[in-house]
Amino acid sequence: MIFSENRFTLFRIMLRQPPPRRLSSACSPAGRTLRPNVAACARNTLIASNPMVSPKHVCVIGAGVSGLAAAKAFSSRGHRVTILERSGDLGGVWEPARSYPDVQTQSPKDLYRYTDRAMPDVYPEWPTGPQVHAYLADYAKSFGLDRMLRLNTEVAGMARRADGKPGWTLALTTKDGKATNEDFDFVAVCIGQFNEPRELHCPGEDGFLAQGGQILHSSKYSDPALAKGRRVVVLGGSKSATDIAVNAVKSGAREVTIVMREPVWRIPYFIGGLVNFKRILYIRAQEEMFPGWGASAMARLAHRIAAPLIWANWRGLESLLKAQLKLGPCKMVPNERIEDGVNCSVPIATPGFYPMVADGRIKAVFGTFDYYEGDSIVMSGGERVGADVAVLAIGYKLGVPFLPAAYQQKLVDADGQYRLYRLIANPDLPELGFVGFNSSFCTVLCADLAANWLVRYADGQLANQPTAQAMRDNIEMMLHFKRVERPAAGVYGGLCVAPYHYRHFDELMADIGARNQKRGGLAGHFQPPDADAYAKFLATAPDYRATA
Repeated sequence: MIFSENRFTLFRIMLRQPPPRRLSSACSPAGRTLRPNVAACARNTLIASNPMVSPKHVCVIGAGVSGLAAAKAFSSRGHRVTILERSGDLGGVWEPARSYPDVQTQSPKDLYRYTDRAMPDVYPEWPTGPQVHAYLADYAKSFGLDRMLRLNTEVAGMARRADGKPGWTLALTTKDGKATNEDFDFVAVCIGQFNEPRELHCPGEDGFLAQGGQILHSSKYSDPALAKGRRVVVLGGSKSATDIAVNAVKSGAREVTIVMREPVWRIPYFIGGLVNFKRILYIRAQEEMFPGWGASAMARLAHRIAAPLIWANWRGLESLLKAQLKLGPCKMVPNERIEDGVNCSVPIATPGFYPMVADGRIKAVFGTFDYYEGDSIVMSGGERVGADVAVLAIGYKLGVPFLPAAYQQKLVDADGQYRLYRLIANPDLPELGFVGFNSSFCTVLCADLAANWLVRYADGQLANQPTAQAMRDNIEMMLHFKRVERPAAGVYGGLCVAPYHYRHFDELMADIGARNQKRGGLAGHFQPPDADAYAKFLATAPDYRATA
């Protein structure tokens, strides 16, 4: 970003923000190999048993990034954990069967990792899907999480325990059709936001299929040979959509068309061809240019005074992106100001996408599918596009389908906004929590910190353990912020931390009781989140272990 340190200093003074606290952690740096990070502060060398916390039998639903984080957090506190995964492998979206060709992370590897395990040094800056899956599998094996795992086991439903004890009874079904019920003292829902593929059915699709056409969700585009010599039409504007369009061209497709509602801002891996985007999108200084929730009158006034500097910063970034990505010649200049749409849906620019649009190898159409006719798809604007394969890169359904309807109503409002304190827990859903619902640019770190928060919440061990009413009041305040003050924060049911990931982390660290919560000094405002640093922050929190 073109937001200089001097300009930031002026901005922080105008906001009357006190200088951040400097660290005084006694922890040693974590290693960056595939070995667990065993560094801890001296005072936490011995973990104290807490007679007030009884061991629980905890069910973790889902064995992706979030499920592994939750299982690790609960098991390390002395709880017995069972991980239920409906598929035949761990990894969630990184399970090989669900990954499309050439998939890689949107975040750099030092941001897409757990606090207690770095990705291998030999991995590239943006690891591939198979590399991420290998990292998760090694993580599970190293911490014994694989022994807690039940694959091919789906949660069909859940209800409060009939024996009157706290917890839930889960109705489980296995791949071979066996149905059982099992009691748990606490349930961590870790199915994330990429669980159930969205569907789109248009008139005429039966005829299109009958004559040999194919319609599939992007999660099923696993063989690039599918595109060779064929006319491929991709619906969607996400990174998965542009990844698949580029892959189809490289795989020898006869024609490739991408259909999206409107052009959106995309961020290249290196802005200006030089600066890793993590040093722009992931820094605290950038985040503080967005008015946050619960701001005082003085803070709001300060933001209004600083508005010309902030406006110039964003217009500079837009100009840079237009020039670097050649958005004008591609006719892909977004109508929305970039700052109005910064959230978890901002995609990374797939290398090669814009050049392929510019030279015609990929044809871009704005609109959506209207109906199929013969071997063509007619768009909402009337344009007819010949197609042999339609790839629906339209995302996933949000929801917790196995939760009883009465509890669903307590969890999700009529407009689809989720009622979750810290995006993790609801006071009206006892013995239940959610990990991985706090989506962000730093997905793994978000899940890791949420899991550490949730186990302490479940055990009543948060330093700032909230009352039920305090949680409800905070939920209402956050819903107002997402609905009224910053509608962009309401995407994905409001389950998006970006661009406020630092603020979110600060809240979680304060609740947990970490004595050190963030890196201090001016440099701390211009550095992306550091998982090793958060490992040290967690080590300064009160420690405990459940005991029978």
